[in-house]
Amino acid sequence: MRRFATERAKRLLVGSFRSSPPLFSAPLCSSASAAAAAMDSAASPVALDTINQKVLKCEYAVRGEIVTHAQRLQQELQSKPGSHPFEEILYCNIGNPQSLGQQPITFFREVLALCDHPPLLDKSETHALFSADAIARAWQILDAIPGGATGAYSHSQGIKGLRDAIADGIAARDGFPANPDDIFLTDGASPAVHMMMQLLIRSEKDGILCPIPQYPLYSASIALHGGSLVPYYLNECTGWGLEISELQKQLEDARSKGITVRSLVVINPGNPTGQVLAEENQKEIVEFCKNERLVLLADEVYQENIYVDDKKFNSFKKIARSMGYGDEDLPLVSFQSVSKGYYGECGKRGGYMEVTGFSAEVREQIYKVASVNLCSNISGQILASLVMNPPKVGDESYESFNAEKTGILSSLARRAKALEDAFNGLEEVTCNKAEGAMYLFPRLHLPKKAIEAAKAVEAAPDAFYARCLLDATGIVVVPGSGFGQVPGTWHVRCTILPHEDKIPDIISRLEAFHEAFMEEFRD
Repeated sequence: MRRFATERAKRLLVGSFRSSPPLFSAPLCSSASAAAAAMDSAASPVALDTINQKVLKCEYAVRGEIVTHAQRLQQELQSKPGSHPFEEILYCNIGNPQSLGQQPITFFREVLALCDHPPLLDKSETHALFSADAIARAWQILDAIPGGATGAYSHSQGIKGLRDAIADGIAARDGFPANPDDIFLTDGASPAVHMMMQLLIRSEKDGILCPIPQYPLYSASIALHGGSLVPYYLNECTGWGLEISELQKQLEDARSKGITVRSLVVINPGNPTGQVLAEENQKEIVEFCKNERLVLLADEVYQENIYVDDKKFNSFKKIARSMGYGDEDLPLVSFQSVSKGYYGECGKRGGYMEVTGFSAEVREQIYKVASVNLCSNISGQILASLVMNPPKVGDESYESFNAEKTGILSSLARRAKALEDAFNGLEEVTCNKAEGAMYLFPRLHLPKKAIEAAKAVEAAPDAFYARCLLDATGIVVVPGSGFGQVPGTWHVRCTILPHEDKIPDIISRLEAFHEAFMEEFRD
């Protein structure tokens, strides 16, 4: 395998991607192409120069050019088996657990099935096929849905009974009460983020403090809504630490340029960086937002994904309330999703935001925006309520539920450690520990020759590395340049999600490729 991958890598590196459609191509500058472009623009009322320019500025690297090329390779493998030195594409680019073999949680799916087809509840054989607590929960949920119809629109904030259940779950998690009227159920966390950007951004003079590296949803949504991303850099040398001095520096710099900074985005656990914030650090962040009159946007979708014994998840709402701060002290929006954690129900599109610290008048405007979309999907709403209120000790499903949950999280922790060790074993690669979330973000200390080769094909060096890795091994990672990074540094984001029995093969392919790459471009 090592020899085969090495030879393939060398052919690709010296061949400048001749064997397939180019991912990185120089712009066409001939007069003929310019004339053709002008004709196309004149012939169509919709062209690149006539669409909303904010759309052009928007980028989402997680499903960018590397992934498009991977999908093309996958089609070639299906139509021409043996056409590449690998038999399958290994998607390590996106947090999509069930697409890589993770099984859904049985209790959640039992409840969903019963809610979506209520006649099952009247059949005697159902009690032999479904657990008693799943049946009871389904009745409880159907009673909360007007008419028991999961195919009907709901209240625009979400079904009241499901918001009650979520509020109970938040209160149990944090030790502080939660109000169901503060909860807006959404199709995953992403629409909630967009909703808040719509609310806060008035023009390019409004800025959002955003971590670098960051999940590209934030840079994309800020661009789409016409605001300015104000970057603050996480400290890679301290395990991707969030430093208040850096926040203050970037805030003052933005204000000196006439930008009104509206909010601070914090992703905890981190994506793509995998760090888990310490409680004292969170208190500093809350104090900073309170003093600077910033809305705290807390992305907490990985709250169940903690892999180290010395760290635990604390919501920012819990931290703020433990400091004695209430609604009148801090506007805070917390995001949660059914797509991550141990559940990984990405395709069900469920999530919510808990909105606290906003006036009644502003809350009415948030509700108005939610109403434009009518409501989020009902299956996602049900799942969100189940995620925040899973089986408890004494319930019939608890033992099997807990075994499934523990098994998934333990396996993710083992995979994270194996891949972390593998990256740190590569020449000129360093990788911080994945304390949480679903990703590693190793730094590539690339040779000058590799950087020059990337420049020759008009590619970022980490995108060049990721493309070469894909063509030689079938492994799909995302270039760090798509997440933002300190200028002059290069990274890739790699998920820990491929099935555990595939991890040794991924490591073997990675090691063989990297050895060939470094040998080819050694200074």
